[in-house]
Amino acid sequence: MPLNTRNELQTRLLARIALSLRVIVIAIIVAFCFIASSVCLTLLLAIFLAILVDPAVTYLHRWHIPRSLAAAFIILTFMIGAGFAVSASYNKGLELVDQLPQLTDHIRDAMRPLNDKIQRVQDTAGSLTLENNPPKRVAEVKIRQTPEWPSYIVRGVGSVWGAVVIAGVVPFLMFFMLIRKEHMNIRLEGWLGQRIDVPLFVERVGKMVRGFVLGNLVIGVLMSAITVGVLALLKVHGAVALGIVSGVLNLVPFLGVVLAAVVPAIAALMQFSSFAPLLIIVATVIALHLISANILIPKLVGSRVEIGPVSATVGLLFWGWLWGVLGLLLAVPLTAFVKIVADSHPSLIHLSNLLAVSPRPAPKSLFSKRKRPAPEKEPAVVAPATSTP
Repeated sequence: MPLNTRNELQTRLLARIALSLRVIVIAIIVAFCFIASSVCLTLLLAIFLAILVDPAVTYLHRWHIPRSLAAAFIILTFMIGAGFAVSASYNKGLELVDQLPQLTDHIRDAMRPLNDKIQRVQDTAGSLTLENNPPKRVAEVKIRQTPEWPSYIVRGVGSVWGAVVIAGVVPFLMFFMLIRKEHMNIRLEGWLGQRIDVPLFVERVGKMVRGFVLGNLVIGVLMSAITVGVLALLKVHGAVALGIVSGVLNLVPFLGVVLAAVVPAIAALMQFSSFAPLLIIVATVIALHLISANILIPKLVGSRVEIGPVSATVGLLFWGWLWGVLGLLLAVPLTAFVKIVADSHPSLIHLSNLLAVSPRPAPKSLFSKRKRPAPEKEPAVVAPATSTP
C-alpha cells in the first residue's frame, strides 16, 4: 500500500474516532444537565442576570462607587421589583380563582339556550328509534389521571422548596460574579486563551444577552400597550393590569398565545353577557402574536442573536424538553450561546453553519470523496499511408 494512501486512511480513522468521542462527550453533558437540572439552572440564571445588569454596575463604578456596593444596590433593586411583580401577579391570580364560581355560572347561563336546542334534538332522535328491549346500562368506571402539565412547568426546578432555594441562591451568585468579574476574565483567559479570543467571546455573549432582553422588552411593551388600548376601548375592568399581563405572556413560546388570550377573556366573560368582546380580545391577541412572531421578533431579536428560525425552533423543542418552561424561556439565548461557542473554534464551523442564518464557507471534509482525475486519452494510432501503384 502506498505511503500517501496509508496516511490518508489513518487520518480518516482518527477523524472518525474524534467525532465519536465528541458525540459521547455531548451525550454525557446532556445527561448531566438533565439529572442535575437544578444546579445547571441556578448557574445559568445567575450568569444570565449578571451579564444583564453588569452595564449598570459598571456605570455606577465609574462614579467612584465601590463595585461591591454598586452590585448590592442593583441586585436589591432588582429583587424588590421582582417581588412586587410576583406579589401583584399572585393577588390577581387569587382574585381570578375566587371569581371562578361566578364565571362558571355565567358561562352556564350563556350556553343554556344552545344546550336546550341540543337536548331537543336528542329527544327527537330518541323518539324515532323503536327499541323493545333497551340495553342495560353498565356502570362505567373512570380512572382519573393526574395531569402532566404541572410536572412540565416545574421540570428542572424540582419541588416548591427547590424553587425557593434557587431564588435564594441566584442573587448571591450574581453578587460574587459581579464583584469578581476581572478575576473570572483572567481565569477564562488562562483556560481558553490558547484556543479562542476570550475578550471577543465575552463581548459577543454580553451583546447577545442584552440584545435578546432589550428586543423582547420592546416587543412586550408594544403588545402590552395595544392590548391595554383594546381592553380600555371595550371598557373591561382592570384593563391596564390585564393588558400588561397578556402582553408579557404573549412573549412565551408555544403556550404564550393561549395564556395571553385566556387571562383577559376570563375577565370579559365575567363582565359581558355577549361573546363579541371575547372574540375581539382573542382576535387581537392572536394578531399580535402573529405579527410579533413573523415581523418583530426576527427584526428586533433575531438580528441580535444571529440564529436562524429553524435552529431557534429546534432549540425551543430541545431546551423545553430538557428543562420545561424555564428551558423554553432560555432556549433562544442558550442556542445563540452554542452558536457563539461554535464560531469561536474553527473545528466547529459545521455546527455554526447549522445554527446560523447564512452559513459560511467551510473547508472540505475528510470524508468527502475526492474527484478522480479524468482518464488520459490514448494517442490515436495513425495507420501508415499506403502508396498507390
